[in-house]
Amino acid sequence: MLLAIEQGNTNTLFAVHDGASWIAQWRAATDSTRTADEYAVWLSQLLAMNGLQFGVLNACIISSVVPQSIFNLRNLSRRYLHVEPLVIGENTDLGIPVRIDKPSEAGADRLVNAIGAHKVYAGDLIVIDSGTATTFDVVGADGGLEGCAIAPGINLSMEALHTHAAKLPRVAIQKPQRVIGKDTVGAMQTGVFWGYVALIEGLIARIKAEWEKPMTVVATGGVASLFHGATMSIDHFDPDLTIRGMLEIYERNTRKPQ
Repeated sequence: MLLAIEQGNTNTLFAVHDGASWIAQWRAATDSTRTADEYAVWLSQLLAMNGLQFGVLNACIISSVVPQSIFNLRNLSRRYLHVEPLVIGENTDLGIPVRIDKPSEAGADRLVNAIGAHKVYAGDLIVIDSGTATTFDVVGADGGLEGCAIAPGINLSMEALHTHAAKLPRVAIQKPQRVIGKDTVGAMQTGVFWGYVALIEGLIARIKAEWEKPMTVVATGGVASLFHGATMSIDHFDPDLTIRGMLEIYERNTRKPQ
């Protein structure tokens, strides 16, 4: 069985694939100081709750945008799975061209998303990943990563309002029914939520106009579901896009030559 570890700046996803399907997924807050042993204690309990144990895991793939965490995640795989993990970005065969000016600057998450989207959706794509940052990746019809727009994530924007404005409280993000808020909390919620919808729609429109070819828009990420039904600019909401891309990369790099 394959253990896939997808680490973002805010959350880290652990998922188990049994060769046919994903059978378990768990999330933890990203902490770059967490040791391999601490991960193991936490993960062993979750595995047990699903009738699994470390002994059934015989492969591991890691995608991380937090470089200082890779050492501990690698040790988790070596020490408790007894396998050398495949770390995306370290001499991995992506199977797609990366057509940005500095390919080394493309984060593992963006590469994985491009591959996961290209595997399912045909033609030119815009892949939106809503997390700590909101990224808009352009993926060519051949799966190539063509470029990107990056904006602050919606949670980051809401936290910035609270942190830097003395009288503005910390509030939960939700979809307001009205655009005009009647109190401070409502005004913050509508400004951030509908402001982000406008940001998404505006960037999609500008990217499409610049690309000058039809494009399918796919959204993924921790907060993408917030925008479901709020805009017609997004064609598909795909929560499994990232781990699908990781599985594809793993298979490409472990497939035995014919």
